[in-house]
Amino acid sequence: MFEKIRIKEHMEVANYEGQHVGTVDAVQDDAIKLTKSDSADDMHHFLSLDDVEKIDDNRIYLKESARIPEGLGNKAVMQDA
Repeated sequence: MFEKIRIKEHMEVANYEGQHVGTVDAVQDDAIKLTKSDSADDMHHFLSLDDVEKIDDNRIYLKESARIPEGLGNKAVMQDA
């Protein structure tokens, strides 16, 4: 188990396969608030701390079962196309 105190602003959040999901803006209660810049709708999205599998270096990995809101991590890809 990890300690939520280890989660810091600007850390990368990745799914269980290591693909970019978002960037930490803050930790609020039992949720990770992601930056707006990583969402297709320019809104903050939240991930439950229960969905975190592990923290490795400066990257947070989510569990395979994590519920990831639609459109996260896709904005940068869409702009490159």
